[in-house]
Amino acid sequence: MSRRVTILMLALLMAFGRAAQAVGAAYGLAERPAAPAYWGMPDRAGGHLPPHLSETGIFKDLGRLQLNDGFIPYDLVVPFWSDGANKSRWVSVPSGQTVKFSPTGEWVFPRGTVFVKTFSFVANDSTPEVLRRLETRLLVCDANGGVYGVTYKWRADNQDADLLATNLTETLIITTATGTREQPWYYPSRHDCLDCHTANAGYVLGVKTRQLNRELNYPDGVADNQLRAWNHIGLFDAKLDENTLAAFPTLARLDDPNLSLTDRARSYLDANCAHCHRPEGTVAYFDARYDTPLERQGLIDGRLLIDERIDHSRVIAPHDIWRSILYTRANTLEAFRMPPLARNTIDQRGMTLLRQWIESLPGPPVLAPVEISPPGGHFAGPVSVLLKSEPGADIYYTLDGTVPTKEDFLYAHPVLVRGPAILRARAFKPGSTRSVTAQEIFLVGK
Repeated sequence: MSRRVTILMLALLMAFGRAAQAVGAAYGLAERPAAPAYWGMPDRAGGHLPPHLSETGIFKDLGRLQLNDGFIPYDLVVPFWSDGANKSRWVSVPSGQTVKFSPTGEWVFPRGTVFVKTFSFVANDSTPEVLRRLETRLLVCDANGGVYGVTYKWRADNQDADLLATNLTETLIITTATGTREQPWYYPSRHDCLDCHTANAGYVLGVKTRQLNRELNYPDGVADNQLRAWNHIGLFDAKLDENTLAAFPTLARLDDPNLSLTDRARSYLDANCAHCHRPEGTVAYFDARYDTPLERQGLIDGRLLIDERIDHSRVIAPHDIWRSILYTRANTLEAFRMPPLARNTIDQRGMTLLRQWIESLPGPPVLAPVEISPPGGHFAGPVSVLLKSEPGADIYYTLDGTVPTKEDFLYAHPVLVRGPAILRARAFKPGSTRSVTAQEIFLVGK
């Protein structure tokens, strides 16, 4: 073979290699990475758990948060609210194993699959690009067909993270433009993980068609739809027709102006509530899963098990946020808040979306609760209490804790409270739904 022919063949082979590489790169993932089952984690929760994250074998550079090559990054269309934390997500599926794919519902992951999620937060509002690591959670698909979860709390120097034996609450100090503010952070226990990652919810939350049917910028700089990339490298149990991906369901981002309020609100509820609020799940009547048609979800005008003692309350009361118990419980930090675990702040963007959706539903105008000023408390002597509603509304009140009706006191001037009283007030206006009852407790005297 002549030197010229040899050079020509080498050139063709190099060109073919570059072309093949380009085709592979176009999928974001060129090939499936080799991965052992479980890595350094035990195959069951009762096995030996590495006391330090560095001993799990998951990271090749812990300081830089670089995982070993067997892990694949992923992201969700609508993430679960985690008190405003930033999250990075990775998964490792053992070599030779595949994920049981379904266009709806949950996927089934093989034993030995490991999910890695690292939580970080902005410690200084003026430098949002600088993050402090809080914890890395591992979810392991175990040898029994279930899952177990563990939490590793990062050290201040970011050089390692330590296994937590139980839950922990830490007060985070965040620097603001005017000083500092405090925010509690809850580190879940291993038992806490199983409160949400149940068999009824498919054990693995979030990683499913409607959440991964979106584009991701992969570490090599190539962007691609995650379903297409996973399909290309053979992660699924059956090869998907790429032409059908666009027809698969996709959740709606909270801020997508091209999609309806209903679609966005239902997507938010799917991500944040559906792992518990589904058939055979928590004790409730509604189904928050996006896969369930709206008319069968029991959301709008849906009946309640716990009405919070609010008259005519529903899961979602059309056009009435005050009687929409789902909104009320999501928009509070009181003991009856939802979700009840590992939430210490209110998702303001999410609540704005839910409120806009509820108020867009057809229904008469609704009077807001009566404003009572000053709020209840201990007073040394008689206190003058002001009641306020919107113009044209009549306010009726009681001082014995009973629910006000139009047969009770009509407010015309400040109420002088001379002794212990439970002041309850409600507003009425023709053409509007009456307000829910407002209440304050006044303790007057010694």
